[in-house]
Amino acid sequence: MIEFFASLDYTPFILSFKLAGLTTLILFVISLPLAWFLSQTNSKIKPFLEAITALPIVLPPSVLGFYILVSLSHNSPLGSFFENIFGISLVFNFTSLVIASCFYSLPFMVQPLQGGFESINKNMIEASYIAGKSQMQTLLQVVLPNMKPAVLTAIIITFAHTVGEFGVVLMVGGSIESETKVASIAIYEMVEMMDYEGAHIYSALMVLISFIILLAVYMFNSSKRIGGFSK
Repeated sequence: MIEFFASLDYTPFILSFKLAGLTTLILFVISLPLAWFLSQTNSKIKPFLEAITALPIVLPPSVLGFYILVSLSHNSPLGSFFENIFGISLVFNFTSLVIASCFYSLPFMVQPLQGGFESINKNMIEASYIAGKSQMQTLLQVVLPNMKPAVLTAIIITFAHTVGEFGVVLMVGGSIESETKVASIAIYEMVEMMDYEGAHIYSALMVLISFIILLAVYMFNSSKRIGGFSK
C-alpha cells in the first residue's frame, strides 16, 4: 500500500495547492478593503459592485475563462503590453492560472468577509473612532479580531474552491505538465484515456481533502459558537 501511494504522481496536487495558496493570499489582500467598503457604504454604486463581485458564482466557467483568455492573450492591449515590455506571456502558464483563479474565486473571499464586517456591532466601531483610531487601525485592531470565524471561512472556502477549479483554468492554462496541469485537469484527462483506476484514486483524494477542509471550518465555527454561549 505504501509503495502504491509512493508511486503516484503528486505534481498535479502540488500545483493545485500552490495555485490555491497564492490565489487565497492575493484575494485576501484585495478583498479586505473591498469587503470593508461594501459593508460600510450606502452609496448607490454598492449594488453594482456587489453584482459584479458575485458574477463568477453564476457565470459558466467557460464564459468567464473565455473572456479572461481574450483579455490576457497577446492580441489584447494588456497581454501585448506585458509580452512586449516584460517578455511575459499571460496565457498558458502558471501566471495565467493565478490571474484567472483570482477572478473566479473572488466572491468566495469577499462575501464571507463582508458578512463578517456587517455583523460587527456598530457601537464598537464608533467607539474606536472616538478613541482616535484611524479606519485602518479600527479594521486591523478592532474589527478583524472580533470576526475570526468569518475570516477563517473566507480563507478556507476560497482555498478549497480554487483547488477544485476546472473550466476556467483549462481555458486559460491548458494542460502543460508541471506548469498548468492541476489535479482537476489530471482527473479529466485520465477519464478521457479511460484510466478509471487513476481517476478514482485522484478523485477520492480530492473528496477527502475537500471534506477535511470543510470539516475544519464547521468544527471551528461550532467551537466558537459554543464558547460564546458558555461565556
